[in-house]
Amino acid sequence: MSATTARSGATGEPLETGPDKAGAAGLRPVGAYFEAMPFGRAHLLAALALFMAFVIESWEQLALVYVSGDLGDAFSIDAGRIGWVLSAVALGMIPGALVWGPVSDRIGRRAVCLWSLSAYGAIALASAFSPNFTVLLVTRVLSGLALAGIYTVTFPYFLELLPSRMRGRAAVYLSIGWPIGVLAAVGVTQLLAGLGWHVVAIASALAGLWVFAIRAWVPESPYWLAGQNRHDDAAAVLRRLGADVPPGTRFEVVAPERAGRPVELLRGRLLRITLQMLVVNFTFNWGYWGLQTWLPTLLQDKGLSMSASLGFVALSALFMIPGYVSASLLTGRFGRKKVFLPYVALAAVSGIFFAYSGSMTELYIANFALSFFSLGAWGVWNTWNGEFFPTALRGTGYSWATAAQLVATSLAPSVVGFLLAQATGFSTTILFITSFLVVALLFAAPLPETEGQDLE
Repeated sequence: MSATTARSGATGEPLETGPDKAGAAGLRPVGAYFEAMPFGRAHLLAALALFMAFVIESWEQLALVYVSGDLGDAFSIDAGRIGWVLSAVALGMIPGALVWGPVSDRIGRRAVCLWSLSAYGAIALASAFSPNFTVLLVTRVLSGLALAGIYTVTFPYFLELLPSRMRGRAAVYLSIGWPIGVLAAVGVTQLLAGLGWHVVAIASALAGLWVFAIRAWVPESPYWLAGQNRHDDAAAVLRRLGADVPPGTRFEVVAPERAGRPVELLRGRLLRITLQMLVVNFTFNWGYWGLQTWLPTLLQDKGLSMSASLGFVALSALFMIPGYVSASLLTGRFGRKKVFLPYVALAAVSGIFFAYSGSMTELYIANFALSFFSLGAWGVWNTWNGEFFPTALRGTGYSWATAAQLVATSLAPSVVGFLLAQATGFSTTILFITSFLVVALLFAAPLPETEGQDLE
């Protein structure tokens, strides 16, 4: 494979395959060694470590949502200030993502994961002992700034460790960490809520200890190592992952001078992909997060108690799991685009059905369908989104994607809350949220297919 064909993952051009393919200088691309690589114990351990990291990310963004009443009582703050506390982590993650992504392209995926999760654990623990609202808000923002590193790197990192034929299916399974985190947030907060919000915050901080598992089980990306001209280290990781790499192997390196430079995302063939990717990330996340943040409130408006509403949320999270599994099975067979687009379309249809549900049964069916299709689509998108960019810019590109998601995460709760405060109505509010899924669908349609192609 030449340097030109190695870049075809983002352009859709044909790829040469097989480790016997070499560039003009006789160098082999790292991706060639992933084509026949078996999926083994090293992959399973890396998957477990990064899966739990994604659970932690989901947990942290949701845990205090379910003890928000206790927060208000503890600090004598109104709903508006509670909203700021709940959005603080996402607000901190926006600049954090934009910083950590380029850093991961420069110092490595593994180093960012270790530093990020360690810092998050320390700051989250400090937030549990906040003496007043201001300190709590600041520490929550800082914990988001720290957590953004591992949040941004998890998926591109995992993609760079997987055999090519397993990349789509395995990465979608990694996304199941999100509903597991939702279930953990609901379950643990209900278990610990009587002890106060600070106990829930301490439980969140303890998740930082997972850094030791990542340190033990997840090697550095061989793509990144080769890009840094650390050929012996890249070969050692490939052997650990099950590839047969001869001693003294040197790898083809493409444009290492571009590593971690955001301006490169706006040049040449990457400009159109970057702009479309940003719109999809913003609108798709708005369509999901705008509903999830206010789902307990919306359900109470329909007559459910708070405990019944949380049970509804937990059941919805369970329906996310078969959505992910189905998407994982389908993407390996049909590709990213042919799964993502129909799933988003069906999620939008489910949202409309949810908006006009006339009975509790219809409400349950519609929301479960919405959970199934929207989260199945998310699993595919998390994979697809990480395959558009070359290794030198993959962390940077994913950081922009993450920032776009987090802007939506920060704005959607406030905008939806404003609509509810204006007595806009259940159906109109849900339709407004669902319209963002339609925009995501339109902007995703022209993006290139990446199934089965080597990472650049």
